[in-house]
Amino acid sequence: MRYFEKISFEQFKKDIDNNESLYREYQLPYRKTKYAAAYDFIALFDYTLKPGEIKKIPTGVKVVMEDDEVLLLLDRSSMGFKYNVRMCNQVGVIDKDYYNNIDNEGHIWIKIQNEGNIDYVVKRGDGMCQGLFIKYLTTNSEKENYIERTSNY
Repeated sequence: MRYFEKISFEQFKKDIDNNESLYREYQLPYRKTKYAAAYDFIALFDYTLKPGEIKKIPTGVKVVMEDDEVLLLLDRSSMGFKYNVRMCNQVGVIDKDYYNNIDNEGHIWIKIQNEGNIDYVVKRGDGMCQGLFIKYLTTNSEKENYIERTSNY
């Protein structure tokens, strides 16, 4: 079972805004077509990224996924091809245990940089990045001696 959820309104107020109608109205990530592999993450508000500028952008989203899955956050192709804008970490890796962590409920953020020479303008409702669920493998020799995740995100 995998699905996206909105963060709580309390977390939304801390991270984004106290606007209840914005909270009620924003969209969870979705696939635009039947054969799209990735889910589009949608901008909650308008913003402009000037050349050379870096911004950390909240999505208002957290994710539940299977034990052997990871969510990869990827640039939209138009960001790089048309505007020379990219996510600062190139690929975001969201692990299963990020969900409902004590620091921020597992609220997913993206950090983007404009390396182009024109303003990058995003309107509310535009796609910001893509999320792709991937199954992963572990080694046979791995010991089940893990650190319990409680914070440090």
